[in-house]
Amino acid sequence: MATSVVGEVQPSLNGIISDPQTKKLTDLPSELLEHILCFPVLKHVDICNVSSCCKRLHDVCHGRGKVWGHQYKLRWPRLQRFYRQNESCDWLREYKTRHRVGIQIRRTVESISKRFFTEVPCVGQVLGDSFAEIESLGMPEHFCEDELLFILTSDKRKSLTLKYYAKKILYFLRQQNILRSLKTFLEQPAEQQSALEGAILVDQYCNPLADVTLESISAQVDEITEKVKKMLRIKNPSHPSLRIAQGGCFVVEDFDLQRQVVCALNSVLYEQLQYKGNEFDYYNPLNSYIHQVLLRHTGIPISLSVLYMTLARKLGVELEPVNFPNHFLLRWCQKPRRSEDIYDYVYIDAFGKGKQLTAKECEYLIGHQVTAEYYSAISTTEVLLRMVGNLLNIGKRGEGNEKSYQLLRDSLDLYLTINPDNVQYLLLQARLYFHLGIWPEKVLDILQHIQALDPSQHGAVGYLVQHTLEHIQHKKHPVTPEVKKRSAPEHLEVQYSVGLIMKHKRSGYNCVIYGWDPKCTMSQEWITTMRVHQLSNGANQPFYNVLVQDGTCRYAAQENLEPHSAPLEIGHPEVGRYFSEFVDTHYVANEELQTRYPEDLNETLGTVQELYHRLTPGSGNQAQAPGTDQNNHQAAAM
Repeated sequence: MATSVVGEVQPSLNGIISDPQTKKLTDLPSELLEHILCFPVLKHVDICNVSSCCKRLHDVCHGRGKVWGHQYKLRWPRLQRFYRQNESCDWLREYKTRHRVGIQIRRTVESISKRFFTEVPCVGQVLGDSFAEIESLGMPEHFCEDELLFILTSDKRKSLTLKYYAKKILYFLRQQNILRSLKTFLEQPAEQQSALEGAILVDQYCNPLADVTLESISAQVDEITEKVKKMLRIKNPSHPSLRIAQGGCFVVEDFDLQRQVVCALNSVLYEQLQYKGNEFDYYNPLNSYIHQVLLRHTGIPISLSVLYMTLARKLGVELEPVNFPNHFLLRWCQKPRRSEDIYDYVYIDAFGKGKQLTAKECEYLIGHQVTAEYYSAISTTEVLLRMVGNLLNIGKRGEGNEKSYQLLRDSLDLYLTINPDNVQYLLLQARLYFHLGIWPEKVLDILQHIQALDPSQHGAVGYLVQHTLEHIQHKKHPVTPEVKKRSAPEHLEVQYSVGLIMKHKRSGYNCVIYGWDPKCTMSQEWITTMRVHQLSNGANQPFYNVLVQDGTCRYAAQENLEPHSAPLEIGHPEVGRYFSEFVDTHYVANEELQTRYPEDLNETLGTVQELYHRLTPGSGNQAQAPGTDQNNHQAAAM
């Protein structure tokens, strides 16, 4: 690094005699050397090389100095929030630890596909061992999460299989953190539990990959509060609610002043901001997620009530949640002291634009009479159980696809965290896991817990235990998957190959092929239901497993498929399970899928070359596209 010249003094370019001793880089002050070594183009390898040159530079690049601190912040900017400003830290050690964790996590994620690909695809198939491996690294959770995010945010068309499993692991790890936060929340005294905070935890658990935080939701609620205060200021400049600081717990005692708050709140929420009950899409789970309620300005009675109640309390008006059947309400006491008489309350319908009802009018909402107990106030824990119960029922109503199963799993996890000894839902959870064929060890734990709580469930528990043990035994001796070669005589009629983007001639959906059979392998019942006999070649033709743009998986007859005229990416959650990359016109099968269909990759490349890269006379650089049949829209087989 030193550049001094031994011997006679030499003139510089401008004719001035220069002292060779001033040319040593190591003679510069440490602060200036650190500034130079923090130049953005220098990477960690460069710093390692520089620090190996001499003791002087090695000392400048010490672990607690600016140089390695800069390298760490440059490489992992998302992790800065975990360190205090100007914190004295051994940045070299942090860098090495974080780098090592990254390598270990990537290796673990890469190994998952080989271990789980042969299993039947299902929701949450990667559970247990894979996550335990990452948790057993013993490293800070934010190190693991940052590496998974780094994988997910890299080139979106590449490393699809790596991203597929990284997303599942990140989903699971975040949910585990949220469950711990929920348990801590539930351990607080009832009077300290905020319904809004509980609703946010429910939201976070069901949407662990979304950016939902208590801080961001609270900031949005504070914005609405300020709008209400502005409205109040116009009506009554001396109103005591205007003096309540953010986070204050002042209660307005005068009923006329409370009424002014409620009127201003209704005006802002329903007239100015246009919040409303979602009557047309009531069973959409988004209606239950508080961040979506704030974003879309719509929800169901309970989510709108949580928002309404939170805003009222911030302005000094105490409202209580009421677990009214089929229609969640808030109650507002009209007496100086708390009363047990249901007729001493006004009931507020947040779903109905803040309409105020008497006890008798509440019954008109549901069309029948109810006993006085349904007008009682409930705790925050009971509010969360009602909210999670709504999500659970939506999951039950689902169509048996990945989204509905995931919602059912998530809502069961939440419900049993709040109420861990509910035998009905424990049994439902065990049956769900058994049905999906996942986490058999967890199923046995659940069944053991059920047996301890309610021995009368012995019959149902015994049946599931027996079949779960058989499943565990089966996993110890996995069946070798069938290898399908196109060159085999029985496969000569198979025209298409895995990775091709196709269009269904009759139904019009776009899809990608991830498997095929020379003949239909479905049951006779399925064949009859799907009217396969109406096809020209019936069930006696190749059928293809396809991932459809709408998120479904289907089994399509060869005569109903044709190559897509303008191939496009298929937005299906399972794409990464089978494919490693999307290359403009097709998907590239990952190693595991190539093992099962060893001759398909070359077939796909040949088909793509012929369909999309062959030039036609006078077409310039335009590719020749296959024809499409738009005439027949009658669906015969999926």
